[in-house]
Amino acid sequence: MILYNVTINIHESVHDQWMNWMQTKHINEVLATGKFSSARMVKVLVEEEMGGTTYAIQYTTDSLQTLQRYYDEDSGRLREEGQKLFGDKMLAFRTELQLISEHFQNN
Repeated sequence: MILYNVTINIHESVHDQWMNWMQTKHINEVLATGKFSSARMVKVLVEEEMGGTTYAIQYTTDSLQTLQRYYDEDSGRLREEGQKLFGDKMLAFRTELQLISEHFQNN
């Protein structure tokens, strides 16, 4: 399993607009590509020197090949809208992660 992690710092002046866009439109559009089985959004609990609030969105996919298809077929178009809407008020970086194992507490 591969996790495609997008970490985003968003400026306070556009935070609420960005959060609404992410939760009602963008994440759904990424999932609608059919290349990811799930997504989760988490808040990064650090105080940023540059200000703003930082979030990570983790998309789950089955393989690096599927992720590469997302890059080739979809990512440019989907990133473009965020750039148009939020420009330099949104700073993003992406990380590819491979799940090694998961552990759960037994009840």
